[in-house]
Amino acid sequence: MPSDGTPLRDAGAGLAAEAGTSHLTGLHRRITGWFAETARELPWREPDCPPWGILVSEVMLQQTPVVRVLPVWSEWLERWPTPAELAGEPAGEAVRAWGRLGYPRRALRLHAAATAIVRDHGGEVPGAYAELLALPGVGSYTAAAVAAFAFGRRETVVDTNIRRVHARLISGVALPAPSLSAAEMRLAAELLPDDDGTSVRWNAAVMELGALVCTARSPKCADCPVRNSCAWLAAGEPPPSYVPKGQAWHGTDRQVRGAVIAVLRLADAPVPAELFQQEPADLGFAAEGISVPLAALHRLGPAPEQLERALAGLLGDGLAELHQGGYRLPA
Repeated sequence: MPSDGTPLRDAGAGLAAEAGTSHLTGLHRRITGWFAETARELPWREPDCPPWGILVSEVMLQQTPVVRVLPVWSEWLERWPTPAELAGEPAGEAVRAWGRLGYPRRALRLHAAATAIVRDHGGEVPGAYAELLALPGVGSYTAAAVAAFAFGRRETVVDTNIRRVHARLISGVALPAPSLSAAEMRLAAELLPDDDGTSVRWNAAVMELGALVCTARSPKCADCPVRNSCAWLAAGEPPPSYVPKGQAWHGTDRQVRGAVIAVLRLADAPVPAELFQQEPADLGFAAEGISVPLAALHRLGPAPEQLERALAGLLGDGLAELHQGGYRLPA
């Protein structure tokens, strides 16, 4: 908080003008100092991790917890240590190796990005934000994160964790708005340290603070290095203005799609459509290798129209293709 003890609240007022450089420097020092002492040891944070490994991690970590990403990331980097090696295989292999990380279109995007990196950048991940943003499937967050964490560039990195820390620390609200706003981006830019090295550490530190301490549920405020400057704590921890709604899963088309993809991942030949609803023995079909995911799909008992929607959606998204009268991952 400023020298008069008042927490910062107005993101539009201009933090530097309102609080002074010394206050922002204090925030930078306390949060990056906390990060230096408590940061998790993650392979994509190692100094020898190549930019490709950081790009893969940033795509995998979107909407997926670190604990689930770690083994899949390691398998990907062992199999495809460079973009050229991924681009040299069919897109379906990327989907197959995606495992159960969810949102498998991300695997297709990484394959498309790898192909573009080989074609347009000599197989080397570009370091400039604009060039990263031009890669297929790479959005503004991923471009900024890779430019910062892989190349040490001063970029405004804003993910869900960073938004939540800013909302509480500066704006005094429990949760940020459901959608990222221009005002939040301006706030993040104002908070960003001026020099490249400190800005990179700041981005990583605030992200880690949101992931480990300033969590969406049950924040560990006693462990926060900037709790004495937190506008939300000073306001008495007011409840959020809305209740985040989790996405339904059981019985949804998304669940059926996931079950179908699980079958296709293990299939070594195209799978006939009728096999998704009928027992293999009834069709005279040998289901070796896919019996477990097939049984899981059958237990869901999707209606024919729901299964048709799921299959049509997978075809439309490029996650499956028709071949020899059956469905398979894209070649």
